[in-house]
Amino acid sequence: MIGTSWRRVRAWRPFRLAALGVVLAVCATLAPSSSVEPTDLALIKLKRATTVDVSPDVVWILAVGSDARPGEDMTHTRGDALQLIGMNTRTGAAAAIGVPRDSYVEIPGVGHNKINAALYYGGPELLGEAVGNLIGIQPDYVFITRFEKFRAMIGTIGGIEVDNPISFGDDSLKPVPFEAGRIHLGPWDALFFARIRHDLLRGDFDRSANQQRVLRGIQAKIRQKAGNHGFIEKGVLSAIQNMATNASPSELYRLARAAAAVKPSLITTCVLQGGIGNIGGASVVLPYLDQAQQMGDEARDDATLEACP
Repeated sequence: MIGTSWRRVRAWRPFRLAALGVVLAVCATLAPSSSVEPTDLALIKLKRATTVDVSPDVVWILAVGSDARPGEDMTHTRGDALQLIGMNTRTGAAAAIGVPRDSYVEIPGVGHNKINAALYYGGPELLGEAVGNLIGIQPDYVFITRFEKFRAMIGTIGGIEVDNPISFGDDSLKPVPFEAGRIHLGPWDALFFARIRHDLLRGDFDRSANQQRVLRGIQAKIRQKAGNHGFIEKGVLSAIQNMATNASPSELYRLARAAAAVKPSLITTCVLQGGIGNIGGASVVLPYLDQAQQMGDEARDDATLEACP
C-alpha cells in the first residue's frame, strides 16, 4: 500500500515539499549516515553573517526545498515554498514567515520573476537577498534540501503531533482525510500533511501554514529529546559528515542548541498573503508588499509576530 502511494506521488509530479525551517535541519542531522548524502542537505552561511551568538540575539535562517532532479545541483534550481525562520537565542522565541514560491518580485540583477527563480539564477546568496528585500530581514543562513529524506527524519524522532484546524485530504495522496484536532503524524502522513494543497481553500497559502504546523511538531519533539545525553552532539557530528556546509562545527552546535531551546509557547507563524495574477501566461502571487515589510518590522529584533493579517 505504501509503495503504491509513493509511486503515485512520483508519477503525479516531481517530488516537492516546502521548507520546514532550521528545526528540520537539526532533525535532518539525526538521520542515519547511510541515508543522507551531502548533495541532499546544505546549510550555507551567507557572507553578511558573522557568528550565531552576536548581538542582536536573533538568528535568521531561510529554509527552502529544491526542485532538483537526480544529478542536478539543488543549490541552483528553482526552490519550493520558503520559510524565513528567526530564533531568539536569549528568550527562546521563534518566528516563521511563509513566502509563497510563486511570489512575483524584483530579483536583483535579474528583473521581475517568481521569487523561487532566484535560487536558479544566483544560488542561495541571491535567494537570500531576494527574500530579505521582500521581508526586510536578511537571513544569516540558507538551508536547502531535496526533502527526499523527509520520511526518514520523521521516523527517526518517532513521528510528530500537530494541531490540525480542518479536515482535509487528497484523492491521490490521502484518500482518508486527516481529521481535525490534535493528530499524530508518522513519516508518510507528515509528508502528505505538508504536501497537499489542492483540497485546501487557499491552496499554497494554507499549505504553507500546514508546513509551519509540521515545523512546530518537529521542534517539540527535538526539544523533548534534547535532554538525552549526547543527542545534540550526535546530531552535529552527523551533520558535519553528511551535510554540505561552510559553517563551523561550533556554529552548528549553537544552532542545534538554539533550535532545541525554542519554547513552543513562544513560536509565532504567519504566511505572507497576496493576490493571484497571470503574467506571461504563468500564474503568480502578487505579494502584499506593505504586509511583508510589516511582518519584517515586527519580527526583526525579537523573533515574534504580533498577529497574522
